[in-house]
Amino acid sequence: MTPSARLQAAIDILEGLDKSRLPADRFIREFFRARRYAGSKDRAAVAERVFDVFRHRAAFGWRMGGEAPRALAIGSLLREGMDEAAISALFSGGYGPPPLSDDERAAIVAAPAGEAPAPVRGEYPAFLEAELQRAFGARTMDEMLAMQSRAPIDLRVNTLKATRDDVLAALAGEGFASEVARHSPLAIRIASGEGSAALGRGKAFESGLFEFQDEAAQIAVLLANARPGTRVLDLAAGAGGKTLALAAAMQNTGELTAHDIDEGRLKQIGPRAERAGITIILTHAGETPPRRPFDLVFLDAPCSGSGTWRRQPENKWRLTQARLAELNALQDKLLDQAATRAAGNAPVVYATCSFLPCENEDRVAAFLTRHPAFAVRSAAQAWRESVGSEPPPGVGEFFKATPLSTGTDGFFTAILARKS
Repeated sequence: MTPSARLQAAIDILEGLDKSRLPADRFIREFFRARRYAGSKDRAAVAERVFDVFRHRAAFGWRMGGEAPRALAIGSLLREGMDEAAISALFSGGYGPPPLSDDERAAIVAAPAGEAPAPVRGEYPAFLEAELQRAFGARTMDEMLAMQSRAPIDLRVNTLKATRDDVLAALAGEGFASEVARHSPLAIRIASGEGSAALGRGKAFESGLFEFQDEAAQIAVLLANARPGTRVLDLAAGAGGKTLALAAAMQNTGELTAHDIDEGRLKQIGPRAERAGITIILTHAGETPPRRPFDLVFLDAPCSGSGTWRRQPENKWRLTQARLAELNALQDKLLDQAATRAAGNAPVVYATCSFLPCENEDRVAAFLTRHPAFAVRSAAQAWRESVGSEPPPGVGEFFKATPLSTGTDGFFTAILARKS
């Protein structure tokens, strides 16, 4: 593909994503599956431009005075240092984008006056300004700038099959430069953030030695302190990433039920569990979780995904106030279901991949109002009991993580249990 054709492909993908709810990486894969002429370098270059646009959508839109896919693509070229002549050469028609309009040329040569507003500099939806101030206060801009970087690849060692040293050696043998992560005793980091596709095809992965999982999510599972031989409910389990981590913590003994409303997602657990050597997982689909008591209820609730904006930057621009309100109501509903499944003073571990207080502390406070028999258990003490070391950064009453503060995805975890 020529540079112009690559640029047009990026514009086509951006236009398609405006009408789709698919994750950007999946949409891009399907886009190129129908265009076999595109080589691997072409696909990588186009994908990088698309993700660059989502990481800097507000700035590109502000610079160009509009957020149409063409305008955003031009903004990405300006960020690379191209001038009007170089950009005009790419907008040449044929397999490339049609020629620049007069309005586009005017926007290229005349940058907006003054400093960009805070939501533009921080690359976040303007309606979240007050919520971000609640979360971070004076650190808001620094936190949002950290969210614009590319995330590393984190792996969770499957302790049913290997030690961390075993996996480090296996990865080195496959040519991957990996290192021990900072906080989780099970985590390995590929700092460059590149090579996930090749990692997923490697012998170490196919042998079940590790799973892809951000270090913050690993910390949340460790805080749950799932014990061998117990009955555990993973509520809203999805495709089972944390289910597998819970099963490993249980040493593959006991009973682990993965529940989700989406039966299709639950079906992904079977092959993953087989690869990991896990046999204790039962799946349960439907609106209502199993009506029996459990020794631990782990609820990784559907949320805005704000903590994963480094990995899926498109999601920040899909989030609306109405959707956030829907999620808050769903989070409350799932917490109520979790409370009725927790036996005695068994813990309910509430987790989100979000840093927004309305999905985290507010939901906990509302839960405690509805269920006054429950109280918050210290996450720091839970870490000491589970891991046997002093807690990592972000682990106190709750676990609160961000790229800036912990070097991980954004995450929140609260441990709730009936008062003794």
